[in-house]
Amino acid sequence: MPDLLKKPFGTRGKVHQITPESAGWRYVGFSLYRLNAGDRAAEATGDREVILVMVEGRAQITGAGQDWGVLGERMNVFDKTAPHCLYLPNGTEWEARADTDCIIAVCSAPGMGGHEARRIGPDGITLTPRGKGANTRYINNIAMENEDYCDSLLVTEVFTPAGNWSSFPSHRHDEDDYPRITYLEETYYHRLNPASGFGIQRVYTDDRSLDETMAVSDGDVVCVPRGHHPCGAPYGFEMYYLNVMAGPKRKWRFVAAPEVEWIMERDG
Repeated sequence: MPDLLKKPFGTRGKVHQITPESAGWRYVGFSLYRLNAGDRAAEATGDREVILVMVEGRAQITGAGQDWGVLGERMNVFDKTAPHCLYLPNGTEWEARADTDCIIAVCSAPGMGGHEARRIGPDGITLTPRGKGANTRYINNIAMENEDYCDSLLVTEVFTPAGNWSSFPSHRHDEDDYPRITYLEETYYHRLNPASGFGIQRVYTDDRSLDETMAVSDGDVVCVPRGHHPCGAPYGFEMYYLNVMAGPKRKWRFVAAPEVEWIMERDG
C-alpha cells in the first residue's frame, strides 16, 4: 500500500516535512509549522523557491534580506478570509517569530531565480465559487498560473461545504503532454470543521494499479503522485485544503476520469 496519507508527527514546531526524496517524486515539497506565541522558525530555501502561507495567526517575518513586518490576520482558517503569504526565491533565508499561536505552511518547488521576493495577498485574492450543486466549493487562488509570481509553484486554498465533493469531477495531471495534460505532483493539507470530524480522499489511476481511499483527519496531508484525487466532506463537517502543485511546466492541464467525462461535458 503506498504511503500517501501523512499524519502530523508532533503538535508544536515543525509537524510535517514532505520532500521530493521522502515522497518519491521530483518537484513538490511541503512543510508545516505549528508555533506558540514567541516561538521561532527559520530555514534556508537552498535550490528551491518557497511560498509561506499564514494559514492561521500572525508572525513577524524576515526573508531574502528584508523585514516584511507582521503577516497574517486570519485567526481561524474557516473564517475564509484571504491569506497573507510571502514568496521567497531560491538562494535566500527566512525567519518567523510568532506574535500569536500560528500555523505556517512552507510550500516549495525547484527555483530558477526568475522572481523577486514579494508579498502575496490578502489584496488580490478573492474567494471564488467553483462547481455546481453538491460539487460547489470556494477557491482562494494564491499563485496559480495566471499569477506570474513563481518559477514552478502553483498554490491554492479550497473550502468545501459540509456534504459536498471537491477536486471533482475526478481528474488527473500525471503526463507531460502539454497542452492536453501536464505533469504536476500535488499535496493536500487538510483541515476539518469541527476538528473532530473526518473527510474522504481517494487517489486512483484508470487501470487501478493505484487505488487508495483514505479517511483524512484535521491536520493530515495527502500526497498525490499520479491519478485522480477527489475529496468528500461528510454532512456536518466542512473541509479546507491547501494545494501545492509543481512539475516541469507551470501549467495546470488535466484529463477527467472516463467515468465522469459526461459530468464535465454537462456542467462545462
